[in-house]
Amino acid sequence: MLTISSTIRRTQTPDGGILLDIERGEMFSLNAIGSQILDLIEAGCDERRIADEVSATYGAEIETVRPDIRDFLAALGRQRILLESAQAVPSGNEAADGSTRTA
Repeated sequence: MLTISSTIRRTQTPDGGILLDIERGEMFSLNAIGSQILDLIEAGCDERRIADEVSATYGAEIETVRPDIRDFLAALGRQRILLESAQAVPSGNEAADGSTRTA
């Protein structure tokens, strides 16, 4: 499962969105499609479902959309914005195994 790193803060803009990596102090901008992709990731969609949704939303051929989605997800992975859930950085309330701590 794909997840957005817990070090990423996100805000919507009229043109898409802005990401801030609070650990590294880096900012990234997203267009509307990139922002939609992150929304779909947060909703638990996999790569195939994301491609289907983007294709339907923008009326683009699925054969064109799939490699673009794959490339975008890979770029997010290289920037440590997007992680496989097993790689996700725990938040303050989660143990390294993903379980939630209680006080």
